[in-house]
Amino acid sequence: MKILVVDDEEMIREVLKEYLQADGHEVDEATDGCEAVEKCRYASFDLLIMDVMMPKMDGFSAVREIRKEKDVPVIMLSARGEEYDKLFAFQLGADDYVTKPFSPRELMARVGAVAKRSGLGVEREKQKFEGLEIDMAGRNVYVDGEKITLTPKEYELLFYLVKNKGIALTREKLLYEVWGFDFYGDDRTVDTHVKTLRSALKEYRKFIVTLRGLGYKFDA
Repeated sequence: MKILVVDDEEMIREVLKEYLQADGHEVDEATDGCEAVEKCRYASFDLLIMDVMMPKMDGFSAVREIRKEKDVPVIMLSARGEEYDKLFAFQLGADDYVTKPFSPRELMARVGAVAKRSGLGVEREKQKFEGLEIDMAGRNVYVDGEKITLTPKEYELLFYLVKNKGIALTREKLLYEVWGFDFYGDDRTVDTHVKTLRSALKEYRKFIVTLRGLGYKFDA
């Protein structure tokens, strides 16, 4: 999974990053609620691990803002174990609440439990849309039963579109997510790759819908 760890304590971020990466997850970090909201605005995460007490914007406020746009699972971290705080977290839609200090191994178990409940890593492994079959885990794409070959960026672009199916994605967002924030170029790169991807998908090119003046979405 792609996980965002949000905590103003560097040591906690480093420990969680080490354990999560050892478990095979991709990890990004934020030092406060404002940074977390900004990152979630331009990137997609499968899970948030969010501290409550932070400068600039606390974890509760950050979750409230993020949930306005994205329904992403959240595990809250807090040194405050009062019942009121836990209830408030769950009312906001938090999936779990862990009190500091905590065992990293216990938190990893909770991450696994939340992932299982949310269906993460299962639903997205293989998906089929008419004669188009996409095996994300195996990094394979089949058109009417025949395996096709794509460039690395075409795979990433297709997988990202499918992962966010039904969601309108701007060219800028696709550039950030697929090529990375440090990409130097313009959004015509996206159009070029969409064109070659559509050609490879043959009749199932219809699933990649152009949104004029905005970008694209996968609609199946």
